[in-house]
Amino acid sequence: MAEAVRHDKTARQLRLLSDALDSGRLGPVKRLVNTLSAAEIGNLLESLPPGQRNVVWGLVDPEDDGEVLLHVGDEVREGLIADMDPDEIVAAVEDLDIDDLADLVEDLPEAVIDEVLRSMDRENRERLEQVLSYPEGTAGRLMNPDVVTVRTDTTVDVVLRYLRLRGELPDHTDHLYVVSRRHQYLGRIALQALLTHEANTPINALLDDEQPAIDVGASDERVARMFSDHDWISAPVVDDGNILLGRITIDDVVDIIREQAEHQALGAAGLDEDEDLFSPVKRATRRRLVWLGINLCTAFLAASVVGQFQGTIAHIVALAVLMPIVAGMGGNAGTQVLALVIRGLALGQLGASNVQVLIWKEVRVALLNGLALGTVLGLIVFVWFREWPLALVIASALTINLFFAALAGVMVPVTLKRMGFDPALAGGVILTTVTDVMGFLSFLGLATLVLVR
Repeated sequence: MAEAVRHDKTARQLRLLSDALDSGRLGPVKRLVNTLSAAEIGNLLESLPPGQRNVVWGLVDPEDDGEVLLHVGDEVREGLIADMDPDEIVAAVEDLDIDDLADLVEDLPEAVIDEVLRSMDRENRERLEQVLSYPEGTAGRLMNPDVVTVRTDTTVDVVLRYLRLRGELPDHTDHLYVVSRRHQYLGRIALQALLTHEANTPINALLDDEQPAIDVGASDERVARMFSDHDWISAPVVDDGNILLGRITIDDVVDIIREQAEHQALGAAGLDEDEDLFSPVKRATRRRLVWLGINLCTAFLAASVVGQFQGTIAHIVALAVLMPIVAGMGGNAGTQVLALVIRGLALGQLGASNVQVLIWKEVRVALLNGLALGTVLGLIVFVWFREWPLALVIASALTINLFFAALAGVMVPVTLKRMGFDPALAGGVILTTVTDVMGFLSFLGLATLVLVR
């Protein structure tokens, strides 16, 4: 429901923008744009063709430029940055949090990076270098080193006076982190606990030491799972020595979850989740041509199987009409299993300990569906062609192909994952090849054995 409302709102905003841009009235466009959040502006920019996008980008309040750049895909961001002056870029990113700046800095021109680093004080520059030292896709790259820490040998009154002296807290601060003299993480204290206890209450009496810290090398997928499992707003990040390095907040985790969803949806079609909807024709052609070329090779493999049975097809023309049904049904059934398994892998629900159980379950589901659908299909074929042998052949072939589709739907993504490949990107092509080849082979092979005399 919420997603549908969001889509309707975006469509309405696009209509208003398009009408205003077509009329040449930029005043209403600027007023509309600057009533939106940075994420909404980013979504609108991605929804506009390049010409209109550049006009709208020029109307965004310069104070919001940095936040907006964080909410667009890499390809769109590259185009927006290319049209900005170096001084504009520096001004846009100088007030960003360290973790957000780390997301952007590698997309900036070299000269601009140097200028950004020179504009930062020593402490923030060292924090940025620390975050950038960790690999992409890890907790270290996601964390913000700006954390508020306290010691156990203080009281609520001391901590509250310290917070008043600071004047402000980092965004999404719901807890303060308690550390030892060596800056080792000991636990956390909720802000509400500080506000509801007496001033002389010792900090160690309020300490919550049950929240596990996130290892700095943990993958972003694991980070997202931990936040989901524990309903965290923020979480501490530590190194191997339990030294507190920073914290990760819920806004970063939401971005991870969204990116994972986009990757699974687009990766299955061989597309990059950061590809611009209105990317240049040459660039889009070049990207897709590689993947389509791979599909073409696998299609030849399926065609070669059909070619082995040319004599059978020539003898029984009905086979040419019916064989796409078997392959198509197998592909659809396999895709269902593939989607289920990829989700299980992404959520960490599927591993070596339970993959055999899943295979056994999916094989039984496939056989039952094969028997049910095969019976229906066999009856239809009999009514159509008045041949019981042909009906039995196609019913049997459908059951066989659904069996292999289920087997491939589990084994292909699991095997790709173990080999270090992305199952969302490559799984669909391999699965389609298996179901096409087995569909044609089982149907035409059985037809050759049973029908050709």
